[in-house]
Amino acid sequence: MAYYPTFSFHTTADEVATAFSEIIAGKNVLVTGTSLNGIGFDTARVIAKYANLVVITGYNEDRLKLTEEAIKKEIPFANIRRLILDLSSLTAVRSAAAEVNSWSEPLHVLINNAAAVIAPFKLTVDNLENQIATGHIGPFLLTKLLTPKLLAAHSATYTPRVVFLSSVGHTFSPGINFATLGHPDEKQFQSMAAYCDTKAANVLTAVELSRRAKGRVLAYSLHPGAIFTNIMQKEEGPAGLQAAGVLDQKGQPKDQSVMKSIPQGAATTVVAAFDPRIEGAAGAYLNDCVPANELVSAFCSDSANAEKLWEVTEEIIGEKFEF
Repeated sequence: MAYYPTFSFHTTADEVATAFSEIIAGKNVLVTGTSLNGIGFDTARVIAKYANLVVITGYNEDRLKLTEEAIKKEIPFANIRRLILDLSSLTAVRSAAAEVNSWSEPLHVLINNAAAVIAPFKLTVDNLENQIATGHIGPFLLTKLLTPKLLAAHSATYTPRVVFLSSVGHTFSPGINFATLGHPDEKQFQSMAAYCDTKAANVLTAVELSRRAKGRVLAYSLHPGAIFTNIMQKEEGPAGLQAAGVLDQKGQPKDQSVMKSIPQGAATTVVAAFDPRIEGAAGAYLNDCVPANELVSAFCSDSANAEKLWEVTEEIIGEKFEF
């Protein structure tokens, strides 16, 4: 039996990827939201050291090129493929998924990392609220459309995985309003509440996906940690995090001791994607590189809410997500 080290708060993504290098070898991985100076970028970077293929995605071609260049500067042999993906548009998601499905390779791991910034009320082209569309509905549709690719990677010795980047912020959601999910109401909208609801949706989707897949696909959600990334510094992010007591009046973290670096934050993502020790914990929520279901909110621990969210989201995308 292989020996794997114990990971913790301080573990970096490089350390995790090195530990699981033999598992990552030969795998094809798609990571959404891979702009420089973000968790998705570092996730893609460390996986690219060992994987057969890493697909990086974003809605801006120039930024995608910068990501590819940065990875290849460090890892010249990395096999990187760029994919334009705008998760706020269902049409764009379908187009990107069709491109992936036209490729010959199976997909071993899908990492739903991308999220919209915490911002004022904004409708997408599909008349959905932008944060929930980009962080939940778009990824739900993408996962649905790429499931055949994932199932093609299943074998007697390997089970494909889907990872959802959630947050401890999910615990601040009083509960997703299913009635307004597909019919947003600007009068009820609060930017931080939308962020928390989106992160709650990520937890619930991982749980329900694992239940419905019945072992054919393993799904996990996770809290990467408190990290000073782009999302904390744009739009209404600073104000909301100041109100929550995370940032001071200058927009800087109040307590540096609880903050993680980006490489430390990406570590839990790489664990969720490859650690064989969590195979028996499908649907789990991870924190500091280990399953931590005891930290999941009461709302997200209710299987009825997971099933309801799944059904409502199916109605929004106009497609059944079935195995």
